[in-house]
Amino acid sequence: MAHIELNNDYPGIRGLMAYRPETAKPLNELAEILLRSANSLTRGERELIGSYVSYLNDCNFCHNVHGGLAQYYLKCDSDFINAVKSDYLQTSLSEKMKSLLTIAGAVQKGGKFVRSEYIDAARNNGATDLEIHDAVLIAAAFSMFNRYVDGLGTSLPDDPAYYTERAEMRAAQGYANYLPNE
Repeated sequence: MAHIELNNDYPGIRGLMAYRPETAKPLNELAEILLRSANSLTRGERELIGSYVSYLNDCNFCHNVHGGLAQYYLKCDSDFINAVKSDYLQTSLSEKMKSLLTIAGAVQKGGKFVRSEYIDAARNNGATDLEIHDAVLIAAAFSMFNRYVDGLGTSLPDDPAYYTERAEMRAAQGYANYLPNE
């Protein structure tokens, strides 16, 4: 049960968006730009960054929702997504993605944890300034989203299938005009 009366039964951020649709709109627009707009990082890679940061923040709703989306876009299984979250350096991800996840993990701790050698490594592994920028902003935005979801004690489904079954629909609809009753 959420810390405040949301007057709806939607889990996670969905319940918060239904409670305050006027704040949902700009948050969803930011998510749409960061996760779905034209970019040299794939949608799956960007969702993976969001899922990884949410995992580090122990936000179960967000890391499962965005892990499900990453799984859908990357056409992989949940074991791979879970391996990335637990030790991405030991996965088959590209060195560029590993470098970007290192940066995202530093941002999750705090912006001043990003070190110049992380940026240099990302560039040396082929990351563009836009990709570095977006990895930092995705990590920062997800840290905010995670604190929003968990700070208000929202409910979350226990069934892992909930997250993967919704991924295709969420991928098709996007975030820009999303409200829970849609």
